[in-house]
Amino acid sequence: MNGYYVAMHIDVVANRGSRPAYLLRESYREGERVRKRTLANLSSLSDEQLLAIRAVLRGEQLAPVDTLFEAIASRAHGQVQAVRVAMRRLAVASVLGTSPRRERDLVCAMVAARVLAPHTKLATTRWWHSTTLAEEFSVADADEDDLYAAMDWLLERQGAIEKKLAARHLRAGDLALYDLSSSYFEGTTCPLAKIGHNRDGKKNKLQVNYGLLANERGCPVAVAVFEGNTADCETLLPQAKRLRQDFGIDSVVMVGDRGMISQGAIDELRELEAMAWITALKSVQIRALVEQGALQLGLFDKRNLFEFRHEQFRGERLVACRNPQLAELRAHKRRELLEATRAELDKVRAMVERGRLRGADRIGLRVGRVLNKYKMAKHFELQIEPRSFAFRIREAQVAAEAALDGIYVLRTPLERKHMDAAQVVRSYKSLAEVERAFRCLKTVDLNIRPIHHRLADRVRAHILLCMLAYYVEWHMREAWRALLFADEDIEAKARRDPVAPAKRSDAAEHKALTHTLSDGSPAHSFRTLIEELSSIVRNTCRTPSAPEDRPTFTITTRPNPTQQRALQLLETIRV
Repeated sequence: MNGYYVAMHIDVVANRGSRPAYLLRESYREGERVRKRTLANLSSLSDEQLLAIRAVLRGEQLAPVDTLFEAIASRAHGQVQAVRVAMRRLAVASVLGTSPRRERDLVCAMVAARVLAPHTKLATTRWWHSTTLAEEFSVADADEDDLYAAMDWLLERQGAIEKKLAARHLRAGDLALYDLSSSYFEGTTCPLAKIGHNRDGKKNKLQVNYGLLANERGCPVAVAVFEGNTADCETLLPQAKRLRQDFGIDSVVMVGDRGMISQGAIDELRELEAMAWITALKSVQIRALVEQGALQLGLFDKRNLFEFRHEQFRGERLVACRNPQLAELRAHKRRELLEATRAELDKVRAMVERGRLRGADRIGLRVGRVLNKYKMAKHFELQIEPRSFAFRIREAQVAAEAALDGIYVLRTPLERKHMDAAQVVRSYKSLAEVERAFRCLKTVDLNIRPIHHRLADRVRAHILLCMLAYYVEWHMREAWRALLFADEDIEAKARRDPVAPAKRSDAAEHKALTHTLSDGSPAHSFRTLIEELSSIVRNTCRTPSAPEDRPTFTITTRPNPTQQRALQLLETIRV
């Protein structure tokens, strides 16, 4: 052969519709021309093997990976990175305090930890070392006493923090959503802990009440803590005054349910200039309007929404609505409760007839247990004698109540030029956003309960910390709507029938039915997306058998497409 060896290399030959062919070739010069000769077909080798051969051809020295370095630690990092991005976009550190200090770093770390894995303070200082959170927030040396001190610092700044949040998310004339909830205690020494109306289903359990103030989309702005036996309506006026005095908002529309904005609360709100409200009438008030002829049920035959006025509610508009689906649901539930009550009372009557139950007092106690169980006493007429028991259903009363099924009436002093009837209904229904906030605060997301703190101020600081964590989570959920099961068509709510049951968009229904996004990738809940991000880990590595003082280096997992998109979406957060 006339020529000489030039180089050996791997050529990639395109192969239509399938994997390319990989050929090992050598180049040589023949006269003035460079030619190639195929030595072997490497197409059956894996990509890793091909990369290794290329490295050898380049003259690189190969060795097993475990002889070059070893991983001595591996900590979850992706979820920490996500929360840090969100908190940076929200400028949480600046909201807490304008100047850097140790307590601010600790509070930021506790907020992030509460979003990712809510634990007690002691458990938090142990948990966050299994991730990069302690390192990222520079709190690796903190113990539970440091966290308690930081909570005390946080509580001192609550007024300033909430004032900044209100300036961001509330404007004059905006809707302000307000509702009250409670969480139970473990222990008996906290002065805030009282027996009250327990919303957690924990009977005879001490609890604390807390009211959440949010804007019309449910973004939290402020939280207030009250003793566990404080009535809902007693907490409203202090929050309304805060809006004016502390936050500098002259006019606002308070939205609350019928238990929150009672007649007494409305009388007090009237004394505050430019303060409006939206709430609902109680069933007794609705029935009275029907009996007086002011609310004509026949008007619902052609429409599900109309407004009227009544002298009992001077200066207010009344917006009447009827939801047929809700009416059917309530009728079905009533029938079931009536049948269950009838069946139990039949058993009591049989016991009396057989002589197993005697005496009016004993019969009455047994009947009372049945009626209290199903809450249907108002629909039954009872006849109790020492040796007999009879009952009947008050059919006329049941029919009268059934006629009001699915009907609710809203009240507001706002004139139609400021808010039409449909907007009034949508505004009242936006209270569901606060209810969602309470679900997040109480359950697997933030675990505000049970409360273990003993000091009143520590309880207040704990609940404020949970609110700040929900503030971060709320914005993360909004940014991640495209990846979650959430409905992305938010503006469509303003075009839908305000009275009809909420209906998701076609795209949201597709995500719910198929559990996939439009590109075929899995749809996530907030928690599963956090878990997906946690597979991004930071490995601490060093040379094998190196001395303990030998410098180490870190290698972080490269994000997959879903993780990369999640992190990019968080960069879109705006305040």
